[in-house]
Amino acid sequence: MADSAPRLVRADRSQIELRPFDLDSIIPQDHRARLLWQFVETFDLRKFEEPIKAREGEVGRSATDPKILVALWLYATADGVGSAREIDRLCREHRAYQWICGKVPMNYHTLSDFRVMHGPALDDLFTQILAVLMHKGLVEVRRVSQDGMRVRASAGTGSFRRQRTLEKCLKRARQQVDEVKKLADDGSVNARQRAAQERAAREREQRVSQAIEELHKLRERREKKQGGQTAKAEPRGSTTDAQAHKMRMPDGGFRPAYNLQFAADTQAGVIVGVSVSDVGSDGGLAKPMIEQIERRTGIQPQEFLADGGYPDTKTINALDKMGVALYAPVAARGEEDPYKPRPNDSASARRWRERMSTPEAKEIYKQRAATSERVNADVRTHRTLDRLLVRGLTKVTCVVLWNAIAFNLLRIVSRT
Repeated sequence: MADSAPRLVRADRSQIELRPFDLDSIIPQDHRARLLWQFVETFDLRKFEEPIKAREGEVGRSATDPKILVALWLYATADGVGSAREIDRLCREHRAYQWICGKVPMNYHTLSDFRVMHGPALDDLFTQILAVLMHKGLVEVRRVSQDGMRVRASAGTGSFRRQRTLEKCLKRARQQVDEVKKLADDGSVNARQRAAQERAAREREQRVSQAIEELHKLRERREKKQGGQTAKAEPRGSTTDAQAHKMRMPDGGFRPAYNLQFAADTQAGVIVGVSVSDVGSDGGLAKPMIEQIERRTGIQPQEFLADGGYPDTKTINALDKMGVALYAPVAARGEEDPYKPRPNDSASARRWRERMSTPEAKEIYKQRAATSERVNADVRTHRTLDRLLVRGLTKVTCVVLWNAIAFNLLRIVSRT
């Protein structure tokens, strides 16, 4: 018997089976996809529906329900998926994504366009979620912590050019546009190929033109910072993402990036404000964030926590005038007591130094790292902000809003 062949049950993939299929039962009742869908159904999504051209009583193909697209992007973002092509694949192969789609056909073009074309609607949805959190008593907006993180842009370091080179690129791009237009008389090129070539040539011309425009803004910004003097190094603009600028990254290197800003409530740990800057410095970003939080929630924070990059003279004076107590580290200067008022200090700066010298302020400031660093680590590691896949401030802001909304919804789910 030891020499006989083993008896095995072998795979047979040629059999045909008829199985009853119920889409609603492919995921458990307590699945995260169901919970996110329940939240999406409670929100007002009419702003997502406004651009839809297909209307009742008129001809045309019906549009995909925005609820499905919102739920897909929120579930994918919460799951750490930031690629439209990957979501397209998951909608065919993953049960949770299939359940959200509900037999509605999906493609990556629709997903990619929807992600970045509804900035105002996303901003409104973010505000709605904050209203839910406040209604549930999860957010007080009394003490807020803000921090930024520089995230690599979708642009190569080698895409940066000086103005003279950009002007040459623009001239070549315009010539290419003219050449592509002449293909209308070429019978060997079909209409679809011609349209694709025209779009590519036109988009390249627009990118180079925008790079030159951003280059002028960057030069003016540098001259203003240096008191009207011309900068020693000639600025450069990217032909891939004109609004992305080289910034110092955590590893000490300089790469194209955006400065993503998050403000979080220290008591609940939820995000209450977001912004995107094309400047690597955090100076001057505190006051606009506080104003944004008040616009969204109707409440002005009483206390504001930030690291050493935020408290410049204008910010200190502005927050004190607004009645917001600033908690930020005081820079040391040699052996001199950093909390001792300096001759050129304003009254606001003196109050700030005096406040930060107390043990109570030092204890309060410890909450900054526990709040902001956690938010930054979460969206960078577990969501989709390890690297940006879209270009331009408007589109990057949309991606940041998707992450903030998903982050807050997960906080609601964990509390319910």
